[in-house]
Amino acid sequence: MKILYICTHNRCRSILSEAVTQHLGQGLLEARSAGSQPVGAVHPLSLTYLAEAGIETNHLRSQSWDEFADFAPDVVITVCDSAAAETCPVWFGNTTVLHWGLADPSKLTGTDEELADAFRHTIGLISDRVASLLTVARQERSQWPAALSVLATQPSGINP
Repeated sequence: MKILYICTHNRCRSILSEAVTQHLGQGLLEARSAGSQPVGAVHPLSLTYLAEAGIETNHLRSQSWDEFADFAPDVVITVCDSAAAETCPVWFGNTTVLHWGLADPSKLTGTDEELADAFRHTIGLISDRVASLLTVARQERSQWPAALSVLATQPSGINP
């Protein structure tokens, strides 16, 4: 299953989602991330807490969704509310589009430990959802849309 994670600036939540999915995907999931208005740099704390979790970060970069016209994702998952409200490129075609609405740990203020907890929580939440995506990917392809829509109803967010 090919997944494209979208967040407007492609610097934190979509990056975390891509990295966690690639790490846990067991060859069944192939993930990329992009933004409609990428800032061109990955948030440094994203890299810090991914590395802490033992997840490879060397391949991560902030990039535009325009770079993925040939990727042909099976599912596009928006992870921020502003991206969910944007008009997706026409090349997404009949791709299943879901919204996870993850809170942005990079926008929080607080102590170093509070920020660490927020990033760890988000990585944990994404890891749980990737486990669910793996369950879907093991099903017959014709069952994916219905199974993916169930995942979109799961609660998300960070309790600062």
